[in-house]
Amino acid sequence: MKVVILAGGLGTRLSEYTKTLPKPMVKVLKKPILLSIMNLYSYYGYNEFIIALGYKGSVIKDYFRKTEIKKNWTVNLVDTGLTTMTGGRLKRLKHFFIKNEDFLMTYGDGLSDVNLKKLVNFHKTKKALATLTAVRPPSRFGVIKIHNDKVKVFKEKSSLGEGWINGGFFVINSNFLKFIKNDSTFLERDPLEKISKKGKLFAYKHSGFWQCMDTVRDKEILENKIKNSKWLKKIF
Repeated sequence: MKVVILAGGLGTRLSEYTKTLPKPMVKVLKKPILLSIMNLYSYYGYNEFIIALGYKGSVIKDYFRKTEIKKNWTVNLVDTGLTTMTGGRLKRLKHFFIKNEDFLMTYGDGLSDVNLKKLVNFHKTKKALATLTAVRPPSRFGVIKIHNDKVKVFKEKSSLGEGWINGGFFVINSNFLKFIKNDSTFLERDPLEKISKKGKLFAYKHSGFWQCMDTVRDKEILENKIKNSKWLKKIF
């Protein structure tokens, strides 16, 4: 099963680092967070990676050119445009997938101990068009409403108040790509909102570890959590 990692954003809220680096190359405990994300997927046996590049994509290319990766990994580095939005980046990768193919997707700035095998099995059992991992984060994030595992309302950065948000670890069927219009489409807006109204977007609830890295403070929290967990240190 292929793994898509969106790694092209500007990372403006982490500008202390992203003036010279793309956010996925910012180090968490001496290792780029991108590599830690890949290690998580590899732990569950998912080793075919498609990394969507944008801002300072050459830095990521140089890293993989100079760094020896695991022998069982396949890494495709794909330029998806400097200003392309999240949905547009995903749309640009459509040639990697056949009709009705499921694949994994995440962002290049978050870590979790979500069980990816269980996430995939959940997605297949529900026959979902897309499945997101729902987590309980700080209230500064947007919220999704869930009923019988279906996402009934999807609103990014709103105040709906149920306490579950999009944690960024997805399983997506390639047929979903038709809901993405063009480069300017945000994945988190029209496409996911449309399929949630059709009852085709599901949420896998995860109450364990999850942490994004939007700010320097987030980076510090992430590093402390990893230091204090034997399992997380083993994976990341």
